[in-house]
Amino acid sequence: MAQTLTDVAIRQTKAGPKPKKLSDGGGLYLLVTPADSRYWRWKYRYADKEKLLALGVYPDVSLAQARKAHQQARELLASGIDPGDARKQAKAAARIAAANSFEVVARQWYGHWNGAKSARHAEYVIRRLEADAFPVIGNIPVSEVRAADFRNMAKRIERRGALDIAKRVLQTSGQIMRYAVAHGLAERNPVTDMKPGDFLQARKKQNYARVDAKEFPDLLRAIDGYVGRLRTRLAMQLLALTFVRTGELIEARWSEFDFDAKRWNIPAERMKMNTPHIVPLSRQALNVLEKLRALAGDNELLFRGDRDHDKPMSNNTILKALERMGYKGRMTGHGFRGIASTILHEQGYPHEHIELQLAHAERDEVSAAYNHANYLLPRAKMMQEWADYLDAMRAGGKIIPLMRTA
Repeated sequence: MAQTLTDVAIRQTKAGPKPKKLSDGGGLYLLVTPADSRYWRWKYRYADKEKLLALGVYPDVSLAQARKAHQQARELLASGIDPGDARKQAKAAARIAAANSFEVVARQWYGHWNGAKSARHAEYVIRRLEADAFPVIGNIPVSEVRAADFRNMAKRIERRGALDIAKRVLQTSGQIMRYAVAHGLAERNPVTDMKPGDFLQARKKQNYARVDAKEFPDLLRAIDGYVGRLRTRLAMQLLALTFVRTGELIEARWSEFDFDAKRWNIPAERMKMNTPHIVPLSRQALNVLEKLRALAGDNELLFRGDRDHDKPMSNNTILKALERMGYKGRMTGHGFRGIASTILHEQGYPHEHIELQLAHAERDEVSAAYNHANYLLPRAKMMQEWADYLDAMRAGGKIIPLMRTA
């Protein structure tokens, strides 16, 4: 098949009052319109009918590319397939695949799943998918996404140091794929073929810095004398009284507090193990909360950020305050939990009561038998006695041993 066109000839051809056809042989030609638009076309016959196939627009599709597409179409025709029909089928398949992409199906799953979830938790889940899953695998049809695609997505998240998020996004992806299988959109769920531990690093147990129990009174007095922001000082005082995790504290909302029942009800979506948690409030904790309420105004957050009042204070705020007080490398916000656990155990409080109050992820066979709402009365008594004990430590007088809750 003789090929007659050259790039030079194409560039030198000017548009005229009528369309021009620049032939390249074998039915391939470039159509030049009066508006100087240039279209690659191939005229061929199939089943004794003359047909026309569009092969792109010049110069987006070069002469060499047009010839390659032309050759591929000729090979289809030689095998008995109509190139025009093959293109229509490919476009239809692409439309179906796009309609069933991972992102499209994920949003369908989300609409089905989120009705029974809290708005805050549901928002977190879709935000994580939009940030970490959709940009990587969102365009892949659910029928074609592979285990390797999910693995690479999770590893990508892990590389930025967000191991927990990597595991959560992978878990959510497994739910989405299970939904796809249930609705006939995919044959199988590739996420079930692997476990996060097969390719994600194991989380190393952190030993959070904390002062010795004998140094605790000095720390409490230093907190009371802290000259930084009042809200930060109150945050440290409340942390010492409740020994919740720092993240649970700084994201606290007024709607979580039941002042009549003297309880702080932390919802499951804000807890490490995704189970609700009740913190009985001592008189001292309620006093700190009243001071915070005076600062909050109409803001739902107890500890709003300094710049963006719609977001909580930074995780590092308490850590930096402790550093300014001279406790750098010796105390962290998490350290209050360790101190409370040590002292309460030494004073003979039941292990299961302490573990429940700490909302620990790992529990022994005894403490695993209790849910978050059990033993509220003895736990409330323990928390009040703990707050009284802190007052005695702070005062510097003789410290009376804690009353042991039966």
